[in-house]
Amino acid sequence: MIALALLVCVPLHYAYRVVAYGSPLPKLFLFLTTRIVGARLKVFGTPLRRDVFFIANHMSWVDIPALAGSSGTAFVAKAEIAKAPILGWLCRLNRTVFVQREARLNVAEQINSVREALADNWSITVFPEGTTTDGWSLLPFKSSILKVLDPPPAGILVQPVVLDYGPASEWIAWVGVEPGLHNALRILSHPGSFELRVHYLEPFAPQEIGGRKAIAAEARRRIEAALVTIRGLPLRPFALNVDAVGYAAPTASGTTDPGDPA
Repeated sequence: MIALALLVCVPLHYAYRVVAYGSPLPKLFLFLTTRIVGARLKVFGTPLRRDVFFIANHMSWVDIPALAGSSGTAFVAKAEIAKAPILGWLCRLNRTVFVQREARLNVAEQINSVREALADNWSITVFPEGTTTDGWSLLPFKSSILKVLDPPPAGILVQPVVLDYGPASEWIAWVGVEPGLHNALRILSHPGSFELRVHYLEPFAPQEIGGRKAIAAEARRRIEAALVTIRGLPLRPFALNVDAVGYAAPTASGTTDPGDPA
């Protein structure tokens, strides 16, 4: 069904681009994909339509079509994804901005790329945890991905977003050493549907908050507060080490490893 949606939407997308800019077909395809994998979206709050930087928690690859299908946003993603067969091409259709985390020498170039994409796409989404969690945890936010907001472009607002899969959170989460293909097949083969609630929180002006670290902290504070309200329980520490983002899970004594940036 996803392949069929792709076969219909891609030719229409290129035909649309011949006569106009800003094709709606990628958004339609991603919305259809969200439905096909079984997610039933419920949107709370109002997503801003332009000049907005969405900051969201992250649990699954399903987050991406769900957010893009509901708001039309583009994303900031790791440069490695650009090289992935089919996936990289699909990301480029949705005007994804690829950045290299380790490339410190061309930081200015990457910041310019994000700012140009923000002006072109009207909205950009980032997942500052840098990885996926189980929906009951929230990792420290990496402020490095928010360098584009230091200083913020004129007129840009930040809107925190909470993704909540409810009872489906733990089985849908892509965590640990599970291969991506296995996770995708597991979700696609699951019978029935599941609810995905997308909460668009109140936006704030980053100019009033401070630098990127303060912006990341404020967005995380709002997302955590909303998750606690939604869950009715305090969040728990993530149980797995995530070397890629420097996160160390708490030990049996309740402490973290000395190198844990949290």
